[in-house]
Amino acid sequence: MSAITRDEVAHLARLSRLALHEDELDRLAAQLDVIISAVAEVQEVAKGDIPPTSHALPLTNVYRSDEARPGLAPDQALAGAPAVEDGRFRVPQILGEEE
Repeated sequence: MSAITRDEVAHLARLSRLALHEDELDRLAAQLDVIISAVAEVQEVAKGDIPPTSHALPLTNVYRSDEARPGLAPDQALAGAPAVEDGRFRVPQILGEEE
């Protein structure tokens, strides 16, 4: 027996505001039935003696430690800028803002 019926697929499509053709309802009902069966198999295998995990293998942090480093001095940062104004990068005006 099917875990999901054609009528249930039609109902889900209406709730999701999806316009499905008649042939799509039959095809999706069969596909969803396969998916539901696969999930049921996984639930049977996952017994209480197996701890839940998010990954099959343990993960470790591969990032370097976060250490403060000296940054650029303002003059160094602005040295390559095409335009500077009041110690800041000068950029073109946008969105019609007034100065």
